[in-house]
Amino acid sequence: MRKFQVAYFAVSCDSVETHKKFAASLQLDYPILSDPDRRAAQAYGVTSNAKGLPRRWTFFIGADGKILYIDKKVSPHSHGADCAAKLAELGVAGIQP
Repeated sequence: MRKFQVAYFAVSCDSVETHKKFAASLQLDYPILSDPDRRAAQAYGVTSNAKGLPRRWTFFIGADGKILYIDKKVSPHSHGADCAAKLAELGVAGIQP
C-alpha cells in the first residue's frame, strides 16, 4: 500500500477510545475514524440489518471523489496485499523513488 500515491484509513462504528486501544495493540500507522452514530456507514450502504451492524467493505475512491471499486469480500488476513493488487489493477500511480 505504501508504494502507491494514496491516503488510506479505516472507519468503524466503535468508539474513539476503542480505536485507540486497537491501533496501539497492533501498532497501526494509519488512522481509524470513529462513526458511532453509523451515519457514514448508512450513507455508504454498509449497514447490514435492523441493528445497523456494518459490513466489512473497502471503498477505493479516486482523486476526483468518485468510487472506483468496492471490495465486498474483505479477508482480514490478506487485505493489505489484496488492496495493493487492486490499486495496481485500477492503475493508481505509484510513488516515485
